[in-house]
Amino acid sequence: MRLAFYKPKAKTSFQTQPVSVIICARDEAANLAKNLPGSLVQQYRTTHEVIVVDDNSFDDSKYLLEEFQKTFKQLHVVELKQEAKFIPGKKFPLSIGIKTAKYELVLLTDADCVPASEFWIDKMQETYEEDTEIVLGYGPYHKKNGLLNKLIRWETFHTAMQYLSYAIAGKPYMGVGRNLSYKKSVFFRHKGFTAHNNIASGDDDLFIKTAATPTNTKINIDADTFTLSEPAKSWGQWLKQKRRHYSTAKYYKGIHKFLLGLYSLSQFLFYPLLIASILFYGWQYALIVFGIRFIMQGIVYYKCMKKLNETDLYPWFLFLDIWMFFYYIIFSLALIRRPGRKW
Repeated sequence: MRLAFYKPKAKTSFQTQPVSVIICARDEAANLAKNLPGSLVQQYRTTHEVIVVDDNSFDDSKYLLEEFQKTFKQLHVVELKQEAKFIPGKKFPLSIGIKTAKYELVLLTDADCVPASEFWIDKMQETYEEDTEIVLGYGPYHKKNGLLNKLIRWETFHTAMQYLSYAIAGKPYMGVGRNLSYKKSVFFRHKGFTAHNNIASGDDDLFIKTAATPTNTKINIDADTFTLSEPAKSWGQWLKQKRRHYSTAKYYKGIHKFLLGLYSLSQFLFYPLLIASILFYGWQYALIVFGIRFIMQGIVYYKCMKKLNETDLYPWFLFLDIWMFFYYIIFSLALIRRPGRKW
C-alpha cells in the first residue's frame, strides 16, 4: 500500500550534478553492442561519464569498446586482466569502477540492461536532495509472449513492490544493481563490500542493507528512469538466476527477515487454509475473507502496476498470486544452498 498510494514530493529547485555511470561486463560483447548506446546517448545537460569495467573478458569486448570510444568521448574503459582471488562475483570490478569514477554520484546498471529513455541519468540524479545518499530505481524486464515471461516479470514487480514500499516506510533493505545510484562517499564510509566480499551476490541488496537509513534513501519510479533487461529464456536459466539472488536473503537484518518471512508465510498458507476452511469450517465465512482480500489486492496491485508500467499483468493477478504458493516451494531451497562463486 505504501507504493500504491505513493506521491513524490514536488521539487521547487533543481540542481544538476556530475554523474558517473558504471557498467561491469565479462564476456558481454553482444549485450554491450545492443545496450551500451542507450547509456551513451543520454540527454544530460552537465558533465557525466560512462565507465565500463571489462572484467577479464575473452570475447571481442575490448575491440567493441575501442570502437565506441572513437565516437563517444565520455566513455572510459577499465580493463581488468587479473582475477581477484577470494572475491567472487562482480564486487571487485564494481569496486574498481567506483574508485575510478571522477564524480561523487555514481549510477549503476548492467551490460544486459538498457535505459528506457534518454533521460535516465537526468531523472535519477534529480532525486538527490541535501540528505540523500542512495536512490533506488526499478529494473523491469522486456515484455514478451509466453507464460515464463509473465512469471519473471510478476516476480520482479512483486519484489519491487516490497523493497520500494519498505524504503518509503523508512525501512530500506535492498535495491537492484540493474538500476541503483549512490554517492561514492557512502560507499567508502562503509568500506565498500568488505563486509560480504566472500559472497558472490549482494553487491546491491547487501550493500543497501548496510548503508541505507530511514533518511538517506529515496526511490524514483518515473518511467523515464527504468532500465530494461532481457528475461531468462528457459525455466532452468531462471531457476539458476533466482537461486543466486535469494542466496543473500539469509544475511538480511533480523527485522527485515522477520517481516518479509511473515509476508511470504501468509502468501504460502493462504490458499491451503482457504480450501481447508471451505471443507471443514464454513464456506460462507471463508469466501467472505477471500473476497475482502481479493478486493484489497486488486486495488493495491492495480495502483502499483500502473506506477511501474506493468498493467498488462493485472488480468492475471489472481493466477499469479496462486502461483506464489508453488514459487515459494521451488525457491525455498535457495535459502539454504551455498551460493555459487561466479557472476
